[in-house]
Amino acid sequence: MKTLVLAEKPSVARDIAKVLSCKNNKNTFLEGDKYIVTWALGHLVTQAAPDSYDAKYKNWNMNHLPILPNRFKLEVINNTKRQYNAVKTQMLRNDVSEIVIATDAGREGELVARWIIEKAKVKKRIKRLWISSVTNKAIKEGFNNLKDGRAYENLYHSAVARSEADWVVGINATRALTCKHGASLSCGRVQTPTLSMIEERQKEISNFKPVPYYSIVIRTEKLDLIYKGNRIYDLEKCENLVNEINKKNNITVKVSKAFKKTYAPKLYDLTELQRDANRLFGFSAKDTLSIMQSLYEYHKVLTYPRTDSKYLSRDIVPTLKERVRACNVGNYSKSCEQILKTNIRESKSFVDDSKVSDHHAIIPTEQKIYLDDLNNDEFKIYDLVVKRFLSVLLPAFEYEQTKITAVFKGKEFAAIGKVVKKLGWKEVYSKSDLDEDDEVLVPALKDNDTIAVDDVFIDEFKTKPKAPFTEGTLLGVMENPIKFMGDTNKEFIKKIGEVGGIGTVATRADIIEKLLKNFLIEKRDNHLYITSKGKQLLNLAPTDLKSPLLTAKWEQKLSKISNGTLKKETFINEMKEYSKSLVNEIINSKTKFKHENITNKKCPKCGQFLLDVNGKQGKMLVCQNRECSYRESVFKVTNSRCPNCHKKLELHGTGDKQIFVCKCGHRESLSAFKKRKEASKSDLSKKDVQKYLKKQEREQKSNKHTPFANLLSKYKKD
Repeated sequence: MKTLVLAEKPSVARDIAKVLSCKNNKNTFLEGDKYIVTWALGHLVTQAAPDSYDAKYKNWNMNHLPILPNRFKLEVINNTKRQYNAVKTQMLRNDVSEIVIATDAGREGELVARWIIEKAKVKKRIKRLWISSVTNKAIKEGFNNLKDGRAYENLYHSAVARSEADWVVGINATRALTCKHGASLSCGRVQTPTLSMIEERQKEISNFKPVPYYSIVIRTEKLDLIYKGNRIYDLEKCENLVNEINKKNNITVKVSKAFKKTYAPKLYDLTELQRDANRLFGFSAKDTLSIMQSLYEYHKVLTYPRTDSKYLSRDIVPTLKERVRACNVGNYSKSCEQILKTNIRESKSFVDDSKVSDHHAIIPTEQKIYLDDLNNDEFKIYDLVVKRFLSVLLPAFEYEQTKITAVFKGKEFAAIGKVVKKLGWKEVYSKSDLDEDDEVLVPALKDNDTIAVDDVFIDEFKTKPKAPFTEGTLLGVMENPIKFMGDTNKEFIKKIGEVGGIGTVATRADIIEKLLKNFLIEKRDNHLYITSKGKQLLNLAPTDLKSPLLTAKWEQKLSKISNGTLKKETFINEMKEYSKSLVNEIINSKTKFKHENITNKKCPKCGQFLLDVNGKQGKMLVCQNRECSYRESVFKVTNSRCPNCHKKLELHGTGDKQIFVCKCGHRESLSAFKKRKEASKSDLSKKDVQKYLKKQEREQKSNKHTPFANLLSKYKKD
């Protein structure tokens, strides 16, 4: 008898098949003496559409709402039906006695596999492969420690509950809003509160009124002493204090010294990695997850990406040296060699079983890295993770702080110096990485020294509003939305902290993408702004559906289902009742929707007027008719750079009449652009070349070259 192994993707299936010696490639599966390895393509099975329950639901009609199935149905996804049938055939083979679920280790991975098994009506013993990386070693160890599938039944139930609740609330609320207002309006348990937080931030910025405040600087012959207290908002008080100080020809200072330590930041979870990648490189949350997935699945050099933990479990500690050896290349070598000379001791700062749920923090695997195999974006993400990993294994950063102070009228003025004693974990990073000065020198002074006062002056500042959200900062408030919950009691604040905010590390990127795709928000200069459509949707959506507290409660209940303390059926019945209340609230609402971005151009397909929208890649005209898919590009933002200011060019028009336009005023026809590119014999802009040269030292020192370097070398020769 044989064991069937079901992976989530073909690449992972091939890795598993290699370890299990399944060499017979049958196109949709790989077979060996003891194992058959096949794969899904993400989800092969999904929730059935409303019209599968009743043909009348094919038409969106307010009178048919709410749609509340007694028993939810599953259907095979049309685009991947062939692979589903292949997987089903292997599962039902007479010589297959058990199934090993080897999909991604998490709630969604469990759902991918279990839905296939349920739809195929397979009744065979189930085991679970639960691993955080897909290296040969991890796979071997995982198969030596297979878990009983029954241990993951509650995880599956929580995944089903999440899917069914999303379906029953999302379908009914979206159809009710769309039917009521004749516009494509989508809402859901996470996207609507997220949209609400973006609007709240914009209101806060719009209503902000700058307030002047002041600081005082005492300029002496040796250094500047700066006021260190709370902000001074009273200019008269500030001027009076300056006059008092001006009466002094010299001042007496106090000098104190202290040795201090700082420790490395915590290891990365997915959200923190997405935030840093957005801040440093402008990557979207979706882009970062996609790059991480490649580093995990294809290159196998980083562990499982969809984790919400910044800690390691104790069983990982014995593998740390091997992981350090795996990344002992290039600029990492100095730090790696230092770590390998010592005995790595587990520390509560990065090892804590109680703070690891499904998966530990993102760290390198034991797979040897070849930096030349990574493209530029992959290297950036790998570099972030490896440096964070090595830094927690290195000693503290130690420095001596010197504080020179003078006090007038109870107000402290100070200059603070810093001298490095031991770089410790900061050796891994360059100064540009840390964006701070490690050393700040102050003159050698002793306690009670007297120094002459040269000048005293006032610095004026103004308070500034918070910046609009970027994808990185939005991910942060989705993870911790307490500031957007109003006057909430401590119990609810504690609950939302326990469930990790709204959404999950695996879904937040998709939520942001959905808001962009539905034109509820738009991106400008890496910042996110709510659109007119988004604002109106929030006015139309039921009040409690906009609350982060509500969605946190959902996730909390799903967690209870996962740990067996809440029945799935209880939760779904609550959601059905909630859906009824949503539909009633929407039907009875007096608020109207109006397209404020409508144009006088008609859709060539259905004849309705087109809407002017800012898409993710540029400006578009889209049909307002929900059932019509017509879209027309007005212009798109390209990766090509302006020869004058080096900003990204916009491509306007269609066919041979396309023209590149820059905000600086540069205009260039497509034919002229092509001639210029041919003349330069390179697609690289000057900015790209400069960027590469600055970071050349970060590349591995070897005779090989990355594809980017090869292109650059050609550029130089030509």
